[in-house]
Amino acid sequence: MNQKVLAFLLPNFLFGMFLFGFFCKRQKNLTGVSPEPTENWLAIQSGRKNTLASVCLKNNLNKPRRELNSGVANQLFVEHKHKFIYCEVPKVGCSNWKRTIFLLQSDLNSEASEIEHDIIHHTSLIKRLASYPPALQQEFLSKYTKVMFTRHPLERLVSAYRDKLLHSEPFYSTTVANQIKAMFRKNKTSPGKVSFQEFVNFIIANQPHALDIHWKPMFLLCDPCNIHYDIMGKYETLGLDSGQVLKIIGAPEQLQYPSLKRYGSESRTNGYITLEYLRQLTSEQIEKIKKLYEMDFFLFNYTMKYEDYFSLNN
Repeated sequence: MNQKVLAFLLPNFLFGMFLFGFFCKRQKNLTGVSPEPTENWLAIQSGRKNTLASVCLKNNLNKPRRELNSGVANQLFVEHKHKFIYCEVPKVGCSNWKRTIFLLQSDLNSEASEIEHDIIHHTSLIKRLASYPPALQQEFLSKYTKVMFTRHPLERLVSAYRDKLLHSEPFYSTTVANQIKAMFRKNKTSPGKVSFQEFVNFIIANQPHALDIHWKPMFLLCDPCNIHYDIMGKYETLGLDSGQVLKIIGAPEQLQYPSLKRYGSESRTNGYITLEYLRQLTSEQIEKIKKLYEMDFFLFNYTMKYEDYFSLNN
């Protein structure tokens, strides 16, 4: 081949390979899909569980009870055909997990896209662990595959604000919004949506145990120090983790975790969007919100250096 042609083609080929690698890595970050073999996934699971156990022990959070806390039992959903227990953490893909449970127990007689958001959150066809007597609760917990998913606490917080305070869902956009306005506005009846700063002030003014489940710390919802989850998934690796969950519980091969959104035209909350909201806060608000979610950061191994974290994940 002519040396001049080769000299021209080689740099372009190398640059093309660089771009290909960059976009493959970017796509992996966006979808959670990874070519890693099962062995590597199991090693990651082991690391997550070891971190969790260490932080639980260090902070004296291991306090086994004879009966499960009723609030926690209410967050746990049971699917008997595949002996599967899922802990609902709002804003961590819980609507689609509920759709998945519904499909599992109905033998795939419908499509995930046919199950509306409001219906899946109010149906009596998906059973909570709290609906069973204490003895059965303990039996299911000891025999079923238990799964919990987490998300970076600050991204989850922003997602909750966007979903609940910026849309016209009556309870949050009216009742909760009016509570916030009464606390932080001189004119309590002033129009306009609650700002992110007002929302954060409202949250840090309350005790963690009293917070709404959509922004309550994740460890309080699922009690992972006393319920030993078999799989600790993350929203950041949702594609890979959900696939492994379905494989482990023996779900039908054609069933995949759905990626449906409630508001189809709106972008999912991501690192870029999260940073934009966090920049609206004062340093004092940032520190207080970090303190509120401190255990979530430590237990689930998320960094508090949010600028670095979200810059890397954009």
